[in-house]
Amino acid sequence: MSTPDRPFASYHLWSLVAPARGQERWHCQMRRGFIKARQHEPQVKALLGQATAPQRIGILAQKGVYEFHHHRHLLHQSDGVEQVAQLLKLSKSTEQVQQRVLQILQKYHDDPLLLDKNIVQLTPGDEGFPKPILVEQEDYCFRLYAAMDCVFIESDRTLHILDFKTGKSAFDQRQALVYLLAARYLYPGRKAVASFYNLELCKKSDLISINNGELESLKFELANIAHKHQHDLQKYQEKTSNFSKIFPPNPGNHCRFCPFQSICDFSHQPTQSYPMPSLRTNV
Repeated sequence: MSTPDRPFASYHLWSLVAPARGQERWHCQMRRGFIKARQHEPQVKALLGQATAPQRIGILAQKGVYEFHHHRHLLHQSDGVEQVAQLLKLSKSTEQVQQRVLQILQKYHDDPLLLDKNIVQLTPGDEGFPKPILVEQEDYCFRLYAAMDCVFIESDRTLHILDFKTGKSAFDQRQALVYLLAARYLYPGRKAVASFYNLELCKKSDLISINNGELESLKFELANIAHKHQHDLQKYQEKTSNFSKIFPPNPGNHCRFCPFQSICDFSHQPTQSYPMPSLRTNV
């Protein structure tokens, strides 16, 4: 197998390497192994291609917001929700997905968060990987990927990065921090804040900002994650039979929610403790 390219970091990778606060007991490094090291294997690729109902709802909700603002007149029409639902081909989704997405579209139509905002960027949510940002310091270098849902300019010229959510999961501030780091490169010299908005619950997060000291610490943290992950991939490519040692499992009741349960050798084993690799591995 070929040697991996220059190391990369993203919020998604960060979440796979290290759990969100309070989620430690459910975090499994083997999931990262399936997603990032074995993603081209036919069985794994097939499982990765199957979007769950919550994923479908999130994708369609984001695309719905995009369509409302791409066709702004629909925000003012009584049948705007029905027209956006047709644009989304919502009738092809399951009943559960249809009902929840329709509720989200109706709530947004009734109270459109981005109405009259100076929108710089609004993505449909299915645009694929963004162009990487090269983060380069004297002692490290990595590619940063940050796919932002929405960027708009506040009345005081502050850049506001907004990430849309659905479901009941708590907001993970690390995602906002990655966006704020990306904004320093994409919009140099601009003051920026970030926030989350749950389209289903109509719930806003507090505004999140970052100072220069925190920014440098964040870059160092992401560099460590990028290099650790690259090191793990190299070790796996050298000896694929060490998969469970490089990406140790953490089996338990939470396995029933894992997309790889059907092909994981550890998913049906009783809960037991496995050492979690340090984020500070030197590579």
